[in-house]
Amino acid sequence: MTEAVEARGRPSIYSQEVADEICARLMTGETLRAVCRDEGMPHESTVRLWAAEDREGFYTQYTKAREAGYLAMADELLEIADDGRNDWVVDEEGGDKYNGDHVQRSRLRVDTRKWLLSKALPKVFGDKLALGGDADMPPIQTEEVGQGAAKLAAYLDSIAERSGTSGEPDGE
Repeated sequence: MTEAVEARGRPSIYSQEVADEICARLMTGETLRAVCRDEGMPHESTVRLWAAEDREGFYTQYTKAREAGYLAMADELLEIADDGRNDWVVDEEGGDKYNGDHVQRSRLRVDTRKWLLSKALPKVFGDKLALGGDADMPPIQTEEVGQGAAKLAAYLDSIAERSGTSGEPDGE
């Protein structure tokens, strides 16, 4: 006897339609976790598996969507920082009161996004570390101890010659 099996749980079978919806939402800056919380969406581990296995080219689509989403988050940084709507509230006496909790929450939101962006897109948002040795930046030049002082003395002597003085202190 065959019984109809009711569909349970989240979908785990890859479809281009679901992949397109996930990527479209990721591109707006929504997190994968938030997308996958919705009814009819696969679990986030399933989506990551699709990307890891590159199901039907999903890895490239997913990667581009994540990058676009991170750039959307970067745009959001300015909006969060510039939004001062709740920085001041009216207290019981009707006066303005500084809302430190809101300001701290905004700071946390900005700092968290900055950190995430520096890790997800380090070439764009990461700290710059200057190391020499490639074509764009020659290696750091070092001099032997004592050479710098000799060069400085020679330079000062050349200035003194041009100005007509001996370069020696008066009285010597």
